[in-house]
Amino acid sequence: MPRQRALNQLACMSQNLEGSMLSNKKTTNKRKKRGWVDDMLNAENTPSDLIHQWSPNHKQLCLNPREKENDMVPFVLSRRSRRRKKSSTGLSWDHLPDELILRILFCLPLSHLLRTSLVCKRWRRLAFDESLWYSVDLEGVTNMAAALELLLSRGTRRLRCPRTVIQELTFVNMSPVHVVQMDLSHCNVSSESLEVILSRCSTLTHLSLESLELSDRILHHLSQNPELIELNVGGCAGFSPEPLGKMLQSFSKMEQLNISWCEFGSDHVKAVVANLPSSLTDLNLSGYREQLAQEDLELLVERCPNIITLDISDSVFLRTTCIPTLEQLMHLKHLSLSRCYQIYASSLGDIGEKITSLRLLDAFGLVHDGRIFSKLYEMKRVAVNTRAISMVARPTPVQTDVHSMWDRRCRLRLHY
Repeated sequence: MPRQRALNQLACMSQNLEGSMLSNKKTTNKRKKRGWVDDMLNAENTPSDLIHQWSPNHKQLCLNPREKENDMVPFVLSRRSRRRKKSSTGLSWDHLPDELILRILFCLPLSHLLRTSLVCKRWRRLAFDESLWYSVDLEGVTNMAAALELLLSRGTRRLRCPRTVIQELTFVNMSPVHVVQMDLSHCNVSSESLEVILSRCSTLTHLSLESLELSDRILHHLSQNPELIELNVGGCAGFSPEPLGKMLQSFSKMEQLNISWCEFGSDHVKAVVANLPSSLTDLNLSGYREQLAQEDLELLVERCPNIITLDISDSVFLRTTCIPTLEQLMHLKHLSLSRCYQIYASSLGDIGEKITSLRLLDAFGLVHDGRIFSKLYEMKRVAVNTRAISMVARPTPVQTDVHSMWDRRCRLRLHY
């Protein structure tokens, strides 16, 4: 057909179009392709200055392999301050002085006080202020070791924790504690942990360790408290007579002592009687069936003439001949002779007549005859068999629900 022409003869298909697919050359030179790509890149509208500005910086070669890339660049970690909400009334907790917040925290119970310590650092510092932890009651608490260390380090003065479980203690703070009154009666605690506690006490005035296992070293630490007024070690064991006597010699201000029903021999009883302070007014020396003899009672009356309350119950070796010795106690108000079976009940009336200061007489197990009862009850100033349990040096009244310690309640108490 005359009108048909070859494609290479068309004007649009001239040889200037090197990149055409219709070119006669099947293969092109690689250098030409690279040149064509460069021409296309140069034909873009993106300025070269913006390319260098947007592209990331080239990493520099680290010559020292141990060196980090950012060692030469200062690194600062910062945090934006939290915006405080402005109060509509113009009042804020941050503007209140510490004294006012302490007064508010003073009215909170123990559980709420611990929760407020989680608010902020300032409130935590105020919540654990020494003035708020003056007296604490943690009766029956288990796993007591950490709490006890915290309380003693916070300056607690009155601590009541009977019937608690105290694990092995390792105090980090070796400074002495300032506790004044402490009740550890019937606690589940080892003698080693008890020694750790008492080794830091030097200001005790009232202490109860009833039914605990003691040691000679514990008695030595107790002797470092010369201001001790009341001591209850009833039912204790584990110590020898010599440290016991030295401990009693250091208590020149003691007024009440309960040392009943301990695992004593006759040497222990003699060490107690021979070293009792003359300031003693209330003594519970009951439970020594065959250890307390007549000569021991005579020495006791000689050393402690100002006795007001005396409990020598369950002393089987005491006879009626001890009555004249007891009559020498001119200030005696409460006498307990329960289960002293060799003292005749008929002689009890003479005690009430000759000791004019006597007001309470306990003789459980001795008075069975009605005539003797009537004779005793005729003495209207003397009450007979009114107290079955002695209260000498005991911190809490027996058979009551009052959670007090030496006639005062603790401010902070753990409620279950």
